[in-house]
Amino acid sequence: MPFALNLLLILVGILLLFGGGELFVAGSVALSLLFGIPQIVIGLTVVSLGTSAPELFVSLFSTLKGGSAGDAIAVSNIVGSNIFNVLVVLGASAAVMPLRVKSRLVKRDVPLLFGVSMATWGMASGGRITWIAGLALITGTVINLLWEIRSAKEESPKAIADLEADASPSPAPMAIIKLIGGLVLLVVGSQVLVKGAIAGAQALGVSEMVIGLTIVSAGTSMPELVTSLVAAYRGKPDLAIGNVVGSNLLNQLVILGLCGVASGSRGLGVDEVMINRDFPIMVATTFACLPIFWTGGVISRREGWVLLGIYGLYVIEQILSSTASTLADEFRLFSLIGVLPLVLVLLTWSTLKWKQKRKSIVA
Repeated sequence: MPFALNLLLILVGILLLFGGGELFVAGSVALSLLFGIPQIVIGLTVVSLGTSAPELFVSLFSTLKGGSAGDAIAVSNIVGSNIFNVLVVLGASAAVMPLRVKSRLVKRDVPLLFGVSMATWGMASGGRITWIAGLALITGTVINLLWEIRSAKEESPKAIADLEADASPSPAPMAIIKLIGGLVLLVVGSQVLVKGAIAGAQALGVSEMVIGLTIVSAGTSMPELVTSLVAAYRGKPDLAIGNVVGSNLLNQLVILGLCGVASGSRGLGVDEVMINRDFPIMVATTFACLPIFWTGGVISRREGWVLLGIYGLYVIEQILSSTASTLADEFRLFSLIGVLPLVLVLLTWSTLKWKQKRKSIVA
């Protein structure tokens, strides 16, 4: 199959996933309201999962497809989406409008995400994510959801009451049509995208893992990117940042957990390269959020562009390493001795500036 046709399949699959996710969220929210489910529960479950629906269907379908190629797409899509969300979605949103960070993100959500990322890396380090590990991740989802609902009710009872008072559910038939239509588009879109991605990888002579970490993960993360950019432009930084953190948690707890369970007794295979390179990068990008969030409680435009630049370097490294280029080692060395120190200097400078500002306020 010509590569141009494979690329077309990938693009069509992404468009179907995007439209399916929108319909799925709209239908699910309308049905939830009709059944009297509180808005806060809808927001923390249906809407949050809606932007992660493309990742869910692509990874789950790839897992059920079986084989090393299917497992590679499933895991690399999750890891690549998490890296894309932090570096591109958060970076692009901050480049549009500096994002003010709530203390809850620094004290609870980002440390939790960092802990979950470390745990999934540990689970994958043996080369397989077993169904028992998947079950443990899903159990963690339930515990976190109950904690989220309790915290949300304690923090903003008035806001919740206002949301529920303003709720205006759609008619049941229309809600069901949207839900079924969304599910159909998600299923078809995931099949088309996975087929195009695997065929495209074979045509280019690169691994399915590389395609999953770049093209597929970027495509399935489009809902998060659009949502956060619109939120940043409209001056709603909480939604922009919370969308990224929430999506990354769901990707690991729900999607990776379901894929682990769906893999059954064989387990979900994880490539050694991904264990040694991409999982650490995912953990590192999550950890890097903490000093960025600490510096005055604002993600500046400068920091946003730095995040975008780091993702650019990551993609270049993926391309060089996948094509067996002799420049791969030189590029890694350049990133290590040239770019990394600049990033550390920026973080240190921002931290010192923040401390100086706090001292002047106290004085």
